[in-house]
Amino acid sequence: MQIEAVPPHRHLPPLLKLALELGPLVIFFLGNAYAERFGVLPEQKLFVATGVFIAATVVALAIHFALVRRLPIMPLVSGVVVVVFGGLTLALQDKTFIMMKPTIVNTLFGLVLLGGLAFGKSLLSVVLDSMFALTEEGWRKLTFRWGLFFLVLAVINEVVWRTQTEDFWVSFKVFGIMPLTVAFALAQTPLLLRHERKDAGAA
Repeated sequence: MQIEAVPPHRHLPPLLKLALELGPLVIFFLGNAYAERFGVLPEQKLFVATGVFIAATVVALAIHFALVRRLPIMPLVSGVVVVVFGGLTLALQDKTFIMMKPTIVNTLFGLVLLGGLAFGKSLLSVVLDSMFALTEEGWRKLTFRWGLFFLVLAVINEVVWRTQTEDFWVSFKVFGIMPLTVAFALAQTPLLLRHERKDAGAA
């Protein structure tokens, strides 16, 4: 009897993956920025943006799944939180829920990563759908750094939404958090190179 080989995971092209992950966030920003031009009252525009954000997130996840037949953990968890907290925002007409969404997501990822390390597990490759080939020490160090970084992002979000205007928070969510994350990721390059598995480097 012939046994069929398990097909390898398919991966999206980097630019398409980036577009699907950032697209809903950009649409959320645009919805908040231009809602008043369509007759939406200033105090209601964040609700409109939240509704558009939910729809865009669901569409992006659906496209991702249709193309590769699976969903990475991080976008999936973030998408579920968007739908749940965004839905509560609309149902209860309370903006607090959508504003706390980044706090909830980042705290969750941070605690999962650091908690995994406490039990001897480096979960970063699972959480971030990573394709890096690192030594065990490399995974531990990288997981610890990202765990702390996620918790810092959670604190930053709490400070911003509690002390600044809605429009500033929306802008910071797009033009503040994302550049910070990219800069932090790039700063990990020396660690990645230092702890790359030798067999992977040779291959």
